[in-house]
Amino acid sequence: MNIRIFDDMQQASAAGAEIIAQAIAAKPDTVLGLATGSTPVAMYKELIRMNKAGEVDFAKVRSYNLDEYIGLDGTHDQSYRYFMDDNLFNHINIDKANTHVPCGTGADHAADAKHYDEMIEAAGGIDVQVLGIGNNGHIGFNEPDAVFHKGTHVVDLTDSTIDANKRFFASRDEVPKQAITLGMGGIMRAKKVLLLAFGKGKAEAVRAMVNGEIDPKVPASILQLHADVTMLLDADAASLL
Repeated sequence: MNIRIFDDMQQASAAGAEIIAQAIAAKPDTVLGLATGSTPVAMYKELIRMNKAGEVDFAKVRSYNLDEYIGLDGTHDQSYRYFMDDNLFNHINIDKANTHVPCGTGADHAADAKHYDEMIEAAGGIDVQVLGIGNNGHIGFNEPDAVFHKGTHVVDLTDSTIDANKRFFASRDEVPKQAITLGMGGIMRAKKVLLLAFGKGKAEAVRAMVNGEIDPKVPASILQLHADVTMLLDADAASLL
């Protein structure tokens, strides 16, 4: 694991944007695995700035998002498709047809999950997978469990995850209770993993991920086995290392 610690979120986010820009410069049709939530937003803003300044070109880039809520279509303002459009895709020169988010509204979630994995494989796999980390150590929506789930699958969200996301909804009752998420196999097959974590609230999860045992109860701990992981942390998130 390559752990880089910065004074603040802005510095770390700029470093993340530079890593992605370098990957695209080396391979213009890079396949990005993208994440949602508050953590990557500053990095996405920097990528937008870089794109508008001519420093990075997304014309041939393809992307596959980690997850989506079950029951929300892409027009819902809390869906992850809407999030990605609003926070990145609408502001860069990417072909929307090359951007993919798991389907949370299909009639057969298992078939949709299998198809998503097949699409990523057909694209040649993910070159750079962006991750955040939940307070309980989840990555994507792979929640603490008795086992690591290999493929894309539907997951019941834990109370802590629902509580963490309720600020985005009018009430806790409106937060979806399930999501469809890329599995650990998909994440681990990415050629490079770029994980960002900010704030004291993430410090214990970061400590367990880096220094704890590899345990499905701390899903992010499996990254100890990945050959190319870069972690961009602010001082608070790294405070227990």
